[in-house]
Amino acid sequence: MSVEGIEITEDDYPEMEDVAAIQRGLHAFNQEMGGPYHREPVTVMARDASGTVRGGLLGLTYWNWLFIDWLWLAPDMRGKHLGRELLERAEAIARSRGCTDAYTDTFDFQAPGFWIRQGYEEFGRLQGMPPGHARIWFRKRL
Repeated sequence: MSVEGIEITEDDYPEMEDVAAIQRGLHAFNQEMGGPYHREPVTVMARDASGTVRGGLLGLTYWNWLFIDWLWLAPDMRGKHLGRELLERAEAIARSRGCTDAYTDTFDFQAPGFWIRQGYEEFGRLQGMPPGHARIWFRKRL
């Protein structure tokens, strides 16, 4: 089935304006259905004395939720409670913006136990992503 006057193409290297058109369209629809986003970034960095990034958390707040997209620590920084500090700071930012909940996803070979220790509970699991592993979604009431 095809829509008259519409050509379907594939593009491995789309123009940024083309990507932005898709994003704007979906954001407009989402806001029409769910209300304004008020999307704001959450960025919490861990730097050493020389200013080198040794870890950090990247996320967004919107619709009263904190989404934690990335949480990373350099290997020699792990196991020192730095991840907990980054997460606590992000959750505090989210609460100050009126967020009531948080969510994230991780892989079973990353640190699902970390999320459980921080009070997150599993609400979804996709087996076989990547093969032999699972992708896991967690949430927490703030």
